[in-house]
Amino acid sequence: MKRSLPLFIPVLIALSLVGCSGAGNSQPAPNAQPPAKQEASQTNPATSTVKETTYPLTVKDATGKEVTFQKAPERIISTSPAETEILFALGLDDRIVGVSEYDDYPEAALAKPKVGGVVTPNEEAILSHNPDLVIGGISMEKAVADKLKSLGMPVYVTHPKKLDDIMNNIIAMGVITNRQEQAEKLVAQMKQDIAEVTDAVKNVKPEEKKKVYLEFSPGWTVGKGEFMDELITLSGAINVASDTEGWNAISEEKILKDDPDVILYANGIVDTATSKKLEDIILSRKGWEKMKAIRDKQVFGMDQNMLSRPGPRITQGLKEVAKAIYPDLVK
Repeated sequence: MKRSLPLFIPVLIALSLVGCSGAGNSQPAPNAQPPAKQEASQTNPATSTVKETTYPLTVKDATGKEVTFQKAPERIISTSPAETEILFALGLDDRIVGVSEYDDYPEAALAKPKVGGVVTPNEEAILSHNPDLVIGGISMEKAVADKLKSLGMPVYVTHPKKLDDIMNNIIAMGVITNRQEQAEKLVAQMKQDIAEVTDAVKNVKPEEKKKVYLEFSPGWTVGKGEFMDELITLSGAINVASDTEGWNAISEEKILKDDPDVILYANGIVDTATSKKLEDIILSRKGWEKMKAIRDKQVFGMDQNMLSRPGPRITQGLKEVAKAIYPDLVK
């Protein structure tokens, strides 16, 4: 199952397990507060309590490039499943004119026109829809984003690495699309989800924290600095791969030596080389039957999209992870 990471990433993203671009390609996440040039303000509270975005609006995306909007975008294309989920969650269904071929949630996304893949979307297909906003996710290559921008497309690229980045992206997209209140309500719910989990596990003593191994695709795990690692740490557990950074090909011997208490994997993943399910691959590795997690039958499949898409359902993924690790604490 040995693969080169650059070639493997597009396949991973196609399965909705986005975010494996490696430390060398990381980009700054959007600021928690609107950038200096962004003019998102409230209307006069004496006449209205509804938050309205002031246009023209200039924002800076994760690549550091500025994008200006003369008015709220009316024809939006998303080339990333996570960003598509955000748009739908903000109530922008009627403004979405194109999505990637892997967008499958919510169900309404399936009926939207397709504009190609998440790594290299179809430029002609995008141009044909005459969009006034094109959103690129963490899988869009910089060269592709630059090309679209050179064609006059108003491209806004995101690159979330942490849960705060994901929530900041939602707020930023709410400002851009004049859906500020919807964005803030959504983020408030996500923060409540996080608080419920962290409160449930707050009394777990350091020496009692469970060791967890996460495999999101055959032969690949995640270390520090990425939101999947954060799902484990917020759940009050220890990621056995936390001594590494970013996305890593695993060492079977090291995982066996770490002897995790719990193994989590992305449900529904099949290895293209062997046609084996990920769960079967994990359970059949030589020597792993001695591992505590396998001996105690603490091997759990997680919903692959909630586990890996940096969108509004990520805190539902957090709850699922926490329940698997500490079923007696997290209800």
